[in-house]
Amino acid sequence: MKRIVLIVNGAACASVIMLLCTACVCTHGPEKPGALALTPQMGWNSWNKFQGSVSEQLIRETADAMATNGMKEAGYQYVNIDDLWQAQQRDARGNILADPTRFPSGIKALADYVHSKGLKLGIYSDAGAHTCGGRPGSRDHETQDAQAYASWGVDYLKYDWCDVGDLKAPAAYKKMSDALRATGRPILFSLCEWGTSKPWTWAKDVGQSWRTTGDIFAKFDGIIDHGGKWKDYGVLQILDMQAGLRKYAGPGHWNDPDMLEVGNGMSENEDRAHFTLWCFLDAPLISGNDLRHMNPETLKILTDKDIIALNQDPLGIEALKYSAQDGVEVWFKPLAHGAWAMCVLNRNKEPRQITFDWRNEKVTDDISKRKTKFDTTTYRVRDLWKKQDLGTTETPLSAEVPGHDVLAIRLDK
Repeated sequence: MKRIVLIVNGAACASVIMLLCTACVCTHGPEKPGALALTPQMGWNSWNKFQGSVSEQLIRETADAMATNGMKEAGYQYVNIDDLWQAQQRDARGNILADPTRFPSGIKALADYVHSKGLKLGIYSDAGAHTCGGRPGSRDHETQDAQAYASWGVDYLKYDWCDVGDLKAPAAYKKMSDALRATGRPILFSLCEWGTSKPWTWAKDVGQSWRTTGDIFAKFDGIIDHGGKWKDYGVLQILDMQAGLRKYAGPGHWNDPDMLEVGNGMSENEDRAHFTLWCFLDAPLISGNDLRHMNPETLKILTDKDIIALNQDPLGIEALKYSAQDGVEVWFKPLAHGAWAMCVLNRNKEPRQITFDWRNEKVTDDISKRKTKFDTTTYRVRDLWKKQDLGTTETPLSAEVPGHDVLAIRLDK
């Protein structure tokens, strides 16, 4: 997230049931990291759109929207509160508290409400002494905070990396990971240290996803430099930072190129390309727009079942960049049951005409150990966004790809 600075006898039966539940927790033990997020997590986070303007009312209304607008049916399940939900200080015993003005009912009541909608609640903290917004972080309070989250019914923790001093990321994140698992409650752990310490090399057994870059902003192609202190990156810049990382991701542990900016001011073409690329990258699909007030085009993009199916494919293998020339890239993603997906990305502002003669192309994926074999195998070709069948790979593909847009193809035998 952005590193802002704020100036700042029934009783007997109940006892038996409690004993039985306790025995179950002890028998099964803490949740293992790989048992969660077997496909990339899907949900919403408050930061990209609302930043510090987070409240109990916003979270309730967002849960209402997700439960009724088709997003829940499309697979979205987490409603995540980002920074500034906390009170300015801990209590006398060091317990983390919710801001009494923004969250007057407390997090437990909010979690109960979100759960009543068939959804899950996420929360935010930081490995340092303070969060990026200046509220109490979890340093030296990891066990205490994890127990609080579990008692409130929290299902997801985004864990940031501000005000960390001399902390080392692997140890700091493992400490909170261990504390979460010790609660016995399955809480998805999303590491957010911006890729500084190359978490893809060490975080597989620590959490379910790890940020690979600095923060995204709602720009398809561009960078904002905050006076040399940090930078925000556009979609294409973050895409380029994923090079070499696909081998580290898989079921239960995902590269996270940051949250979605769909619906936050880019063009429809750019939103469609952004969403498609994140699905091809097996990125967590965490929307960051106002779900209560979406135009039909934004909702259509966020809930497209055919594109989401690529992201949620059980094989769990990120796409590989097959070719790049004159601002046009071709990506291939191996899918379950011998299928493939293909994405043609036009990085140019102007449309580009493309031709792809399947039988002259040979795609080899070292991770899945698969080859397309277009010369001997015929695939059915379907345009996923237009919902049109385009024949088979016996005929070359010819199409125009609009500027800052994509062509998304599924290939089935």
